[in-house]
Amino acid sequence: MPIDFNQPVIEEFRANKGRVGGYFEGARLLLLTTTGARTGRPHTTPLGYLPDGGDRVLVIASAAGAPRHPAWFHNLLAHPQVTVESGAFTYEARAVVLEGEERDRAFARAVEAEPGWAEYQAKTTRVLPVIALHEIVPDGPPNINASSMGEAIKVVHDAFRRELALIRAEMNDAGGKAGTGGSALGAQLRVNCLTFCAGLHNHHTGEDLAMFPFLAERHPELAPALARLRDEHERIAELVEDLRRVVGDENADPDTARREVERLTEELEAHLTYEEEQLIPLLDAR
Repeated sequence: MPIDFNQPVIEEFRANKGRVGGYFEGARLLLLTTTGARTGRPHTTPLGYLPDGGDRVLVIASAAGAPRHPAWFHNLLAHPQVTVESGAFTYEARAVVLEGEERDRAFARAVEAEPGWAEYQAKTTRVLPVIALHEIVPDGPPNINASSMGEAIKVVHDAFRRELALIRAEMNDAGGKAGTGGSALGAQLRVNCLTFCAGLHNHHTGEDLAMFPFLAERHPELAPALARLRDEHERIAELVEDLRRVVGDENADPDTARREVERLTEELEAHLTYEEEQLIPLLDAR
């Protein structure tokens, strides 16, 4: 029986809610489950991905520059509905292969952010496909990979922490390049920032409209904590808007953007920690 080298990565990813070590450590990683083109059986593959704003992410069928497309690409051509695991969430998605200029722009962004993609392309005569995974939004609440409401808060918060840590590292790298002659943020880094800002805004809006009223009704003693958390949401929203304004400029100064990210990081970490301290023990009380 052949050894599946992906299986330990898949198991580690699921056990640690998206955190892995080894080759994928520090990378944006998801698990993509496709339906076999010939067998009809599910197949799960760990893949690096690119944020792309809104309800979609991008993956590249590089196969490390192999002469043939990977099996998962043939599977999604036959069955475009796929399952995506992000660590915090599991959701259904519709796979769309990008064509023409849209594909070329997306691939150029990827290469600018990580030159390894260009190295893979140089190893093969095939054009590496770029695929957009469009989330199919469910009617009900999102499927969070957690066994309790308290754990769900921690899982989602940790996903924001991981992404912000990646952006900070990318910002620091961009700042260094600026000091050696670079003058603007890379296009993919700007997309990463804007996607993070949108996700954080949506998360806090959901808390304000759903979770906090739910808790206020059942636990009146939480009123002071919830009031503080709402106030912090407003402050963080201001910082998010400041960051959006900076990185929305194609000629954004990397050092200015880095300072905005650091301001947001400091306030957001304090907010997440306080929310966990106040809400998780209550939500997970037996």
